[in-house]
Amino acid sequence: MKFTDGFWLMRDGVEASYATEVRDVRAGDDRFTAFAAVKRVERRGDTLNAPLLTVDCFSPAEGVIGVTVTHLAGRRHRGPDFALPGADTGAGQVRRDGDIVELTSGALGVRLDAGAPWTLSFRDPGGREVASVGRKGTAFLTTGDGAHHMAGQLSLGVGEQVYGLGERFTPFVKNGQVVDMWQADGGTSSEQAYKNIPFSLHVSPTGAYGVFVDHPGKVGYEIGSESVGQMQFSVEDQTLTYYVVAGPEPKDVLRRYTALTGRPALPPAWSFGLWLTTSFTTQYDEATVTKFVDGMAERDIPLSVFHFDCFWMREYQWSDFAWDPDVFPDPEGMLARLKERGLRISVWINPYIAQKSALFDEAAELGYLVRTAGGDIWQWDLWQAGMGLVDFTNPDACAWFQAKLKVLLDQGVDCFKTDFGERIPTDVVWHDGSDPERMHNYYTHLYNKVVFDLLEKERGSGEAVLFARSAAAGGQQFPVHWGGDCWSSFGAMAESLRGGLSLSLSGFGFWSHDIGGFEGTPDPAVFKRWLQFGLLSSHSRLHGSSSYRVPWEFGDEAVDVARQFTKLKHRLMPYLYGAAVEAHRTGVPLMRPMLLDFPGDPTARTLDRQYMLGPDLLVAPVFSADGDVEYYLPEGTWTHLLTGEQVQGPVWRSERHGFDSLPLYVRPGAVLPLGADTSRPDGDWLTDLSLLVAPGGAENGTVTVSVPDHQGRAAATFEVVRDAAGAVRVTAPQGRDVPKVVRSAR
Repeated sequence: MKFTDGFWLMRDGVEASYATEVRDVRAGDDRFTAFAAVKRVERRGDTLNAPLLTVDCFSPAEGVIGVTVTHLAGRRHRGPDFALPGADTGAGQVRRDGDIVELTSGALGVRLDAGAPWTLSFRDPGGREVASVGRKGTAFLTTGDGAHHMAGQLSLGVGEQVYGLGERFTPFVKNGQVVDMWQADGGTSSEQAYKNIPFSLHVSPTGAYGVFVDHPGKVGYEIGSESVGQMQFSVEDQTLTYYVVAGPEPKDVLRRYTALTGRPALPPAWSFGLWLTTSFTTQYDEATVTKFVDGMAERDIPLSVFHFDCFWMREYQWSDFAWDPDVFPDPEGMLARLKERGLRISVWINPYIAQKSALFDEAAELGYLVRTAGGDIWQWDLWQAGMGLVDFTNPDACAWFQAKLKVLLDQGVDCFKTDFGERIPTDVVWHDGSDPERMHNYYTHLYNKVVFDLLEKERGSGEAVLFARSAAAGGQQFPVHWGGDCWSSFGAMAESLRGGLSLSLSGFGFWSHDIGGFEGTPDPAVFKRWLQFGLLSSHSRLHGSSSYRVPWEFGDEAVDVARQFTKLKHRLMPYLYGAAVEAHRTGVPLMRPMLLDFPGDPTARTLDRQYMLGPDLLVAPVFSADGDVEYYLPEGTWTHLLTGEQVQGPVWRSERHGFDSLPLYVRPGAVLPLGADTSRPDGDWLTDLSLLVAPGGAENGTVTVSVPDHQGRAAATFEVVRDAAGAVRVTAPQGRDVPKVVRSAR
């Protein structure tokens, strides 16, 4: 929210009170509290009739400094709050020398000079200032409508660029933008977002750090857009808590942030294959589904998951979790027949209960639907007629909801598409007394957790996977998330990629999108290019709204592209699943912006039309009908995965590609394990394994390649040794065949 009118004045009705000078400091062993007056105190009388801000500095985890600023402490705290599973109280250490108070936690510290005008200086172990809070950086403000806001400002250094803040489809670099954390079903073509994460990643020529605003409600950001040298964040509250997360590299920031808020679960290997859906409003029954599955098999396009979208249930009754008997008279038999073909099954759900559904009366009688302040069940007709909303703050309602889903699991369903979760009212009363404004964004976290917990319980650890649209901070623990409703155009394809890259810098390890776009019907060129992009993403799903997305609807060449790139992804699975294990263990995403792997390359920091898929594979999707593409290769010798062509970077390239190709390069010196089984993503990765050894590695260097099993454990580890003449020697563990060395993936 903007409060000022230019640099000198305030907007009409706004009154600001800024921390100005320190009046007292109380230092403990692992935290300190400063009391800041909002004006200069020159005589005793100045302490009267004036506010005092309480500023607590502490460390919830190694390398993380927390700051809580409070104006009036008596307001009842109603929650909800972000869960911080990695919090470790007492992680910091305080040192005081006269007026200087310092709190240090691992690679980060904060320094306060109580004898100087108010400032907080965040510093690395060498004493270099990472970020600072200046004279207007700690404040509360009141507006003409009586609202009370807490605001913080952190300096933006010269050349510092800001990323993240959830899945945002606006420009990739957030400098100059106004961003509000407020869940909305706004598609991919607006400033609204399904996944609002109040975490920003800051990268500059001197290093990186992160900022996490610990407030689940609406957080307003001004990123160099009000005070151009500051990032401001504000909440309508009496208290504001934020954390500064140490680097020095961007990956270090994500490791620390996800250690605090939760690491992503490891999705099952089968989920990385191709998903095919019925699409949304299309006509379908078992015959249609069987025709689609047969068509994929006849055309030799491997299929891993079949998804039933909304109309598997009866109209006007979503979600009642009952198959439409007129369309699917034998759901158990149908699911068994599909599973005999090696398919996993996904079904669409949401947390709304339509009035026509029998579950509405049941949930209403049990008190499981959200109510208004007057005691009525909250309802509206948007989406489903007369629908109510399940109250996931009620443990009994959570168990009731899970019991309904368990029936589907017992029938043969393997996973759920957890749609919606954004349109959450604020004029309601929650079972646990939560603040409706804070619950608006946080609701999706409870929703996805309830479903994910059930899958882990019923299917076992390592088998749970969602296809979720909305998320809050910490939601990365419940993968996978997809990009929401996009148009069927090259522009929307690029929007989707920007959103995914932004989300990956917000702690989310796995991300997907609707191949071909959701709204409308793509022309064949868009569909074929989106196939390449989708099958070189973390997860791959064919889905649309009013038209089918089976490849033959778009011509024989689309069938060829689908076949080629599905099989390529299966061949890459030993490598991709290793990168997935890294995301699970460290929080470094599978699908990542170039800046994560090349933070020292200034060109890499703004790239949003290409990405790294894991640490060693560069992908530049084609966003044009004629196949023209412009992309950048950082320093070193890059090898095209499909052709073996070698290109020396750093270099910008402009090329034209047919539908069987795109810029797809192996990082200099990398070794990619390639499987032989192209029929499925969860096959035997070690039988007939080959290694693509890319040039550009160190002479006489050794690269260790570990191939995981389907549970993420190391199944086999190989040593690849290069000599000065360029010869490659591979050693295998006892009992394993030595993989052959190849030049390309073809």
